Amino acid sequence: MSTLKITDLHVSVETEQGTKQILRGVNLEINSGETHAIMGPNGSGKSTLAYTIAGHPKYTVDSGSITLDGEDVLEMSVDERAKAGLFLAMQYPVEIPGVTVTNFLRTAKTAIDGETPALRTWIKDVREAMANLRMDASFSERNVNEGFSGGEKKRHEILQLELLKPKFAVLDETDSGLDVDALKIVSEGVNRAKENNNLGVLLITHYTRILRYIKPQFVHVFVNGKVAEEGGPELAERLENEGYDRYLEIA
Repeated sequence: MSTLKITDLHVSVETEQGTKQILRGVNLEINSGETHAIMGPNGSGKSTLAYTIAGHPKYTVDSGSITLDGEDVLEMSVDERAKAGLFLAMQYPVEIPGVTVTNFLRTAKTAIDGETPALRTWIKDVREAMANLRMDASFSERNVNEGFSGGEKKRHEILQLELLKPKFAVLDETDSGLDVDALKIVSEGVNRAKENNNLGVLLITHYTRILRYIKPQFVHVFVNGKVAEEGGPELAERLENEGYDRYLEIA
């Protein structure tokens, strides 16, 4: 059992207008095998939380802590966080010209595990994961995210998730830009990773449609940089029906 714990986290970012505080005391604890959904309106700090966990240099942690099994995540470099078992599926994956998917995946796996995977086993694992995600075999020879559709980029993120086998995955609006078929395929990939590796999932989304496929045990409503309410799956259904207006009035 692993635990990702966020305690009284305050985060700010520099803007043209000066320093802006975005997270205002976030508390969250995720254990292996759990799925937590974070929902909230635009600008509430959801993506800031994701990138802070991953170690994006744009965001400054003013106070609070993030620990993984008691180890201080904030003291780790970005690559150390990945090696420790943290994974971020980005809302807008970037293109990496000149680097093929095959080379990218094997290099990442080697860096995280500290040793090169056995070639025969690795090829089998990659082919199986791609087949599960309905990805053509030729996809592996393309450059990372270069010319990919939105759905292809998201499938590639989940391909990484299945092959790298992290302890915790932060999925930043993985459902954005996906049609119904792609959403189902991507969700199945997340569920496989959770079942096979006892993965803990922090799922950031605006809408409940992805929650029909990836079932959360816990739902957290994010408003104005903090958790405004917490509950079970029924809370997500209420948000779908009522929206966020009542939280915005309080904020």
